[in-house]
Amino acid sequence: MTVEIVESIFDRLVETEAHRAFVEHEFFQQVHSRELSHEHVAMFLGQWWHPLHYFPTFLARCISVLPDIESKSAITRILSQETGARSVKAAHEVIYADSMENAGYDRRTVTGSEPFPETAALVAWYEKCSADRCSALGGIFATEVTDLLMVSAIGEAVKREAGTERNAWVEIHVTQEPDHVDQATNALFSDLTPGQEIAVLDSADEMWRHWTAFFDRLAVETGMVLPSGRS
Repeated sequence: MTVEIVESIFDRLVETEAHRAFVEHEFFQQVHSRELSHEHVAMFLGQWWHPLHYFPTFLARCISVLPDIESKSAITRILSQETGARSVKAAHEVIYADSMENAGYDRRTVTGSEPFPETAALVAWYEKCSADRCSALGGIFATEVTDLLMVSAIGEAVKREAGTERNAWVEIHVTQEPDHVDQATNALFSDLTPGQEIAVLDSADEMWRHWTAFFDRLAVETGMVLPSGRS
């Protein structure tokens, strides 16, 4: 597959209505200005924990269904970084729990909150889409290309409410996420048929719709927007 074809798939992925609706979500706008309580931010953190905790399992399942060593290698690099690259203390979920506790949030709330239905549906989609090559590629790409946007928003909420200037979990994403996007894009260097390309696009769109529902619920819980999207 040529670079031009991969770039075409990339462009098609990020030009869809589902992607546009997600990146323009009201949550990402209002988190920089709306007054948020300690309980609100703790709720954000407790819901985020569920997809964060499942993500390494998702990546491992994806690796098992990818047919070529190039794609397996690309996603294995992401998995290695997510799990700490031989150091448990450097695993993303460990840094997350530690850094949020250091910022003043109860660790049991951060790691032990019940998921909202939208959160449970999101994690269920991660599991479902990791069972097939094309849906796995779409799910990986959709997550990585918008991950820094989501992490930055949660980090901004913590910074504004807790008054912390630095957060190790946000900082490791700033460092590693460009490489994750590159690896996710590299995984698209596969011999995909036109039908398989559509399956990748459909999976990415579905992932963004689930993430939109996730942030819809967070926004509604904090009064940012109504379910209809009206502020």
